[in-house]
Amino acid sequence: MNLPLEIAMPAEASAAPKTYRLLIDGKHVDARDGRTLERKSPGHGFTVSRYAQAGAADVEAAVIAAHKAFETGPWPRMKAAERAAILLKAADLIEARLEEIARLDVLESGKPIAQARGEIGGAVDIWRYAASLARTLHGETYANLGDAMLGVVLREPIGVVSIITPWNFPFLIVSQKLPFALAAGCTAVVKPSEMTSASTFVLGDILMQAGLPDGVVNILAGLGADVGSAMVGHPLVEMVSFTGSTQVGKMTMASAANSLKKVSMELGGKNGQIVFPDADLEAAADAAVFGGFFNAGECCNAGSRLIVHEAIADDFLGAVKAVTAKVTVGDPLDISTKVGAMISSEHLAKVTGYVAAAASDGSQVTSGGRRIASSAGQYLDPTIIRGVTEDMAIAREEVFGPVLSVLTFESIERALRIANNTPYGLSAGVWSASIDTCMSVARNVRSGTVWVNTFMEGYPELPFGGYKQSGLGRELGKRAVEDYTEEKTIQFHRGQRTGWWVG
Repeated sequence: MNLPLEIAMPAEASAAPKTYRLLIDGKHVDARDGRTLERKSPGHGFTVSRYAQAGAADVEAAVIAAHKAFETGPWPRMKAAERAAILLKAADLIEARLEEIARLDVLESGKPIAQARGEIGGAVDIWRYAASLARTLHGETYANLGDAMLGVVLREPIGVVSIITPWNFPFLIVSQKLPFALAAGCTAVVKPSEMTSASTFVLGDILMQAGLPDGVVNILAGLGADVGSAMVGHPLVEMVSFTGSTQVGKMTMASAANSLKKVSMELGGKNGQIVFPDADLEAAADAAVFGGFFNAGECCNAGSRLIVHEAIADDFLGAVKAVTAKVTVGDPLDISTKVGAMISSEHLAKVTGYVAAAASDGSQVTSGGRRIASSAGQYLDPTIIRGVTEDMAIAREEVFGPVLSVLTFESIERALRIANNTPYGLSAGVWSASIDTCMSVARNVRSGTVWVNTFMEGYPELPFGGYKQSGLGRELGKRAVEDYTEEKTIQFHRGQRTGWWVG
């Protein structure tokens, strides 16, 4: 890699930053106290966005609007086909604005443009899938309770949902939550990360254009302490859907417990890829690099632990390093870039701190591990660390950067112990030509998703979520809309009363 990186300034750098106002009850409004937030592009260094910064009064107004839309508005009372039609229209409008949305996510998050385009395309597919589930949501009937009784189980929308999303996949993650809540008939208050809010505000405009009634979706930019906590604790909110760190997830759950809200959480991960000697090692090496460095490792699903059989460890690590050498780190707007900028200088310092600590603990940094000098932005050389042991912080804690820790094993039992020796349980991968080996790992690893001879592929039809401290509940899949509903039992009795209590 030639250093330093030369980062070309995009056209947006010479223009005034785009300004976004809060979306409350179908109207764009300034924050009640007039505060604003600014976001600098982590890949280019210029101010790209300015938002109205919500506070407690804005949360109150947004929740009241969502509650009114739920209690008296048309959305929960529409035919499912009518809701589905609006979701499908929204999907078409997202697709039409794909390039614009992808570019916003690139400028605010630092992710590569080719990757962002893929994410927005995937989001379109999710919105269409959610629309299909709106029309298939149904209850149950029980005619087996005796001749005088009919039981009916209804599924009703749960109410107002607070949706809080992170900075690493700004548009994709809100699309894993919001369309399913809407398909169920819920209303929502949405808070994207204060670092990557722009594309969510564009989504708000799209939903209004698609015909969503006022107040059904309200969008607030702001800080977690001011906005997120108020959204979680508000008494008119019935459910919280949160994606973020496990630490913040614990605080969110504690706050929601005060009013016993339903909580759905997708949290951190420390995911292992287990590689056996009989695997397709060329494919596994590529997947190891992809799993470790995709989205600059700022991914809950990152395959940040490479667990390799000791018989092939030297040769396989050599192959991984060779593939890593071909990974292009650079300008996020360059179509050839594979690894873009880190989200912030503070986060970059945190990641390099983990690398330094691992080296101090006796591990060997065999590739990367340093900040890359650049004309603008913050970049980290993809890092491979060998000699990692299970007790090290870098093997147990979520680093959230382009850092791949290598551990070795001598038996399948040992591989499983390493894979499960973490407080997380989001995902895992196994590479082997033996179906017995793959099945044994898949059945015994404590993770919500296990990829077999592939890694980090996703489909709307398949549920996603984690074991242990990786979260509560599941997103996506055929039951995703059900997560945003309550069950109501109705019992119909006909004829004369039976089972008299008195006389």
